[in-house]
Amino acid sequence: QVQLVESGGGLVQAGGSLRLSCAASGRTFSSYAMGWFRQTPGKGRDFVAVISRTGGSTLYADSVKGRFTISRDNAKNTMYLQMNSLKPEDTAVYYCAASRSLLVMAVSYEYWGQGTQVTVSS
Repeated sequence: QVQLVESGGGLVQAGGSLRLSCAASGRTFSSYAMGWFRQTPGKGRDFVAVISRTGGSTLYADSVKGRFTISRDNAKNTMYLQMNSLKPEDTAVYYCAASRSLLVMAVSYEYWGQGTQVTVSS
């Protein structure tokens, strides 16, 4: 089993940056592809980015491509999401999740963190 804890959320002005972290427990972190999703009130969880087990492959949602960068450090059991040029529409609760494959559907992810709030003011 994998336990995930997100951190790094907060309030930032439009155009600013934040870096989210996702710390994983257990020895099997490198066995999972890791993804970031986000959710606003009344909506489902939207795919943001995913990184393969080794970090060699990444996928991004079109809405964040060129602004967000996903990365991981398997030695530290941690994944990151560097978010630059933030926009008010990026405001959401951000979740990290673990999957056996490089997938974009939330339903395919086995383990989830509790989420961290990101608020971008205009």
